Amino acid sequence: MNSTLTKIEIWPYCDLDRAGVVALWNEAFADPRAHNLPDLVITRKMAVQRGLFFVALVDGRVVGTTMAGYDGVRGWLHRVAVSKSYRRQGIGRSLVEHAVRALKAMGCAKVNLQVRADHAEAEAFYASLGFGVEDRVSMGLTLKENV
Repeated sequence: MNSTLTKIEIWPYCDLDRAGVVALWNEAFADPRAHNLPDLVITRKMAVQRGLFFVALVDGRVVGTTMAGYDGVRGWLHRVAVSKSYRRQGIGRSLVEHAVRALKAMGCAKVNLQVRADHAEAEAFYASLGFGVEDRVSMGLTLKENV
């Protein structure tokens, strides 16, 4: 860990974090589709399992996020992001481990996530945490009425 990093705090998201989360996601997730615009994602997450949305703070500043979901069978990780200036300091690992512990406490037996096929760095990061590529086809249906 970088010696200049004083203390990482991971907390459930609160509305005071919104501007920092929006700024981070605008930095981390290029070209979001309409259903992935930061303010919309935050608003929707606050309506469903709000306790599974976590922020990492350094000196009170949002430097990382992760959202999780649990359907009673599987857990999912979404929006794992760390500010470029704070990467490779263990923040992403801490966020993922925090979310996995929260899912495990709910009875979750398996955690899934999706990585874009062209994002080898993210795939390597998750592999270092024990996630493996599974023989699956990821499919989606955009519900235009809700975008």
